[in-house]
Amino acid sequence: MDVPLYLEPRLESRLASLLRARTFLHTLAGGLGSPLNVVLPDRIAENLAAFRAVYRRHHLSGGIYFAHKANRSSALVRRLAATDAGMDVASVRELQHALGAGFAPDRILATGPKNGEFLWLAARTGTAVHVDSPGELDELAALVRDHRLPRVRVLLRLSGFRTPGVRLLSRQSRFGTAEGDLDGLLKAVERHGDAVELTGVGYHLDTTSPAEKAVALEGCVKALDTCRVRGFTPRAVDIGGGFGTDYLADGAQWQRYTTELTNAALGTRPPMTWRRHTYGLRNENGTLRGALALYPAHRPTAGARYLDELLSLPAPSLGRPLATLLLENLYELHTEPGRALVDQCGVTLARVLEVRRTQPSERSEAVDDRTSPGHLLVRLDANADDIGLEEHGVLVDPVLVPRTARPVPDTGPVAVYLAGNLCLEADMITRRAVHLPAAPRPGDLLVFANTAGYCMDFSADEAQQQPVARKAAVWQEEAADGLPQEDAPWHWCLDEQYWPHVPRRTKGTA
Repeated sequence: MDVPLYLEPRLESRLASLLRARTFLHTLAGGLGSPLNVVLPDRIAENLAAFRAVYRRHHLSGGIYFAHKANRSSALVRRLAATDAGMDVASVRELQHALGAGFAPDRILATGPKNGEFLWLAARTGTAVHVDSPGELDELAALVRDHRLPRVRVLLRLSGFRTPGVRLLSRQSRFGTAEGDLDGLLKAVERHGDAVELTGVGYHLDTTSPAEKAVALEGCVKALDTCRVRGFTPRAVDIGGGFGTDYLADGAQWQRYTTELTNAALGTRPPMTWRRHTYGLRNENGTLRGALALYPAHRPTAGARYLDELLSLPAPSLGRPLATLLLENLYELHTEPGRALVDQCGVTLARVLEVRRTQPSERSEAVDDRTSPGHLLVRLDANADDIGLEEHGVLVDPVLVPRTARPVPDTGPVAVYLAGNLCLEADMITRRAVHLPAAPRPGDLLVFANTAGYCMDFSADEAQQQPVARKAAVWQEEAADGLPQEDAPWHWCLDEQYWPHVPRRTKGTA
């Protein structure tokens, strides 16, 4: 058998302690079912503190708005309501959720595509609105006038930024108004001066490139300068999200794995995937074409560190650090982290239902390990919509939590395919061979770490009347310094029952 190709998850102290609590995890899954999402509300407050520390380092003020679309958890939203965080909502239901969790309207920012109901509730409550187009601004202003509401705070979302010299290409966005059309947008703001108040500008970029974001941030500062010349008094630049998450414990594993995926696509090693899936690569007469359609699962510079490095970059044309540009003009910085703010905040548990070997006839479409007549297919009590890691291009191994203690692996490392519980050939939770330290058994749990950012419930539905994963919030007792005690007992409650002020010992425990 080839040397196992592991992609071990990065587990920081809270999450590592939870995964060591074998009995607790099996008790939760036994009582609440499989699949089960588990969130750690205290961790999201720690992530927020890391972002706020970057603000202090650069002497900046402004809002840190959690991108609610990353996770539906009430516990996470309510925990943030007890901090100084804001909430970025992209639908009327998300806005209702934020208000009901304890967020005042002045801490909420309405973004994304908006229908009339969404705009009405934002205007009615006094929530700030990130405006994408003159048409959206017209609709908002009409609602304010028709219902005789106070002026609504608005930010203008821009796109299509340019820089002098060598042109920096960026992918086209369907959000925002082109920077070159700012004049027309400002005329609309002037026309609706009785209904809206311009407080800032921002951008939305679907990219991990710091260089592209530097161009956009500098463009926003210049746009604010234009606004001030026109008589407006905006004060904020909103740079959105896209700060990323480092999913893997070992960057060398990521490099080796992606190299072997490339070799498999070229045919210089046996296939590594179910039905020779290539994740975007293809072999054209011995030449590699395409690109890996994967999230960069190993990102050592992610989250708050990414923001720190971005603010330290020189502005493309003005030359001074981006944070300095903001400070010189006394502008606030708004950010909208989603995935980065829920880093290490959750796991998804799935119970093993069946472990069997594939038939020899299936070998032509599966991995050839040259040692056995078939390969292990592990069927889980969950489906691909419940565990959206691969849907979002994230490759990371699950952690095996046996039902009973097995101190010595009884089989050694094995390669397995993880199949879901739907009656669909396509319901593969992993389209690649996942290496585990030992073969799982029915009743064991596979724990998918760090799924809180988009991979937990973004696509979950009741296909074939399979239940959507329930959600539980967990926490540990804290020591006198406010930090969790190492391997202290874990406590839990249903996600919707979690409130930050409730005494932590009154609910379930291990």
